[in-house]
Amino acid sequence: MSKKSGFTLIELLIVVVIIGILASVAIPKFAASREKSFVSTMKTDLKNLATFQEIHHNGAYTYSTSLSTLEMTPSSGVTITINEATGSGWAATAAHAGLISEHCGIYQGNAAVAGGDPGAVEGVIACTR
Repeated sequence: MSKKSGFTLIELLIVVVIIGILASVAIPKFAASREKSFVSTMKTDLKNLATFQEIHHNGAYTYSTSLSTLEMTPSSGVTITINEATGSGWAATAAHAGLISEHCGIYQGNAAVAGGDPGAVEGVIACTR
């Protein structure tokens, strides 16, 4: 008698079901980590903007409304909008292409709080999530 070796159909189905269960647990965790990284990127870009604004203010005695004047390039996928900039303050928001309904904001000095929405405390970056 010859012995045939291999897996039965039931064994293969069980392995496929186990892989499906593991994937259903791992994919949402991956999506949440991805969103956290997008938020971190926006916060980092706003921190960098604050540094560039202060450097510009030390030389020109005013804050800038232009990223090109500040010679700042945002991270890939991030859009920074400087909503207000005067000699005594500035406000900006950042959005990421990967997070359509989320954004972060900051204001500094005498700028309008609404210009850095959702930032409600001067110099503190806040996000909508």
